[in-house]
Amino acid sequence: MLYTPIQFRNVELKNRWVMSPMCMYSCENGMANDFHLVHYGSRAQGGTGLLVVEATGVEPRGRITNHCMGIWNDEQAEKLQRIVEFVHQNSDSKIGIQLAHAGRKGSTWNNVQIPVEEGWETIAPSSIPYHPSERIPHALSTDEVKKQVQNFKKAAGRAVKAGFDVIEIHGAHGYLIHQFLSPLSNIRTDEYGGSFENRIRFLIEIVDAVNEELNEDTALFVRISGTEYAENGWDIQDSVALAKILKEHSVDLVDVSSGGNIHGAKISVFNGYQVPFSSQVRNESHMKTGAVGLITELEQAEKILQNDEADLIFIAREILRNPYIAVQGSFETKEDCFFPHQYTRAKISS
Repeated sequence: MLYTPIQFRNVELKNRWVMSPMCMYSCENGMANDFHLVHYGSRAQGGTGLLVVEATGVEPRGRITNHCMGIWNDEQAEKLQRIVEFVHQNSDSKIGIQLAHAGRKGSTWNNVQIPVEEGWETIAPSSIPYHPSERIPHALSTDEVKKQVQNFKKAAGRAVKAGFDVIEIHGAHGYLIHQFLSPLSNIRTDEYGGSFENRIRFLIEIVDAVNEELNEDTALFVRISGTEYAENGWDIQDSVALAKILKEHSVDLVDVSSGGNIHGAKISVFNGYQVPFSSQVRNESHMKTGAVGLITELEQAEKILQNDEADLIFIAREILRNPYIAVQGSFETKEDCFFPHQYTRAKISS
């Protein structure tokens, strides 16, 4: 199944391998550069069905660090368009971008909050810092929440113009959208807080606004944390319920990760540790899902698909170690997979 095509709207992926979005911390003023061209271009040469560009801030405060990527202006989008065009012209890979806002987890370096003079005042649904030692974030007013929805919409419009095939909204890992979803970080009393329906409202409004910028040639994914590993926090049943609603709002796939919102949460980490969350969301909501989290081998990835635990396999650290994991796997299984014609002589060992 790994080498079976799959379609989302009019976007056909040649196989089920996906390069998961991973921050590279290599931008100045949010601008992609030659490193990013080589980084993403090399993974495309490895036959990966879909590449997803790292978490990209929809406004300056939306970045995790000063060196994270942005798409809050046209110049940034033009730099990204160069990467998109290279991938399209030199491979069979599709390319997506993850639109993000770090919220209270922004203005950091090496996972430590930097002084406001070097960074910025962070924002959140409520005045609750991620760690007690950090500055108290600014709690967004209702009008400010609606402005953030528009920031995602404008960013999506730039991404579509740049030619991206997939837009992924980052609603996981304790960043701004996740902060709204969780009752542990969202204690608002307005329309964006309290009940489950109110806490998901911000995400649903973003989804609807982004969809206004899309057509059938651009698919929409949402990344969520299946659970945040905390008592009375966001859990897998919430994720299943959310996925059902996202499906009704024309989301094509839920990319199921976990954790990130509660400092010090105890997480048992092992190969494929998040796959059960993808499986439960997929089979209870009937929404297509992506599995991610220490998936490192072809046999492991194939088994996940064969067991109906996911529809796509998101690879992170392993694809940094081996950009050619997809095409190498096809050599083993004698499946068809893109391989640059310039490298053809390497297909057969001497």
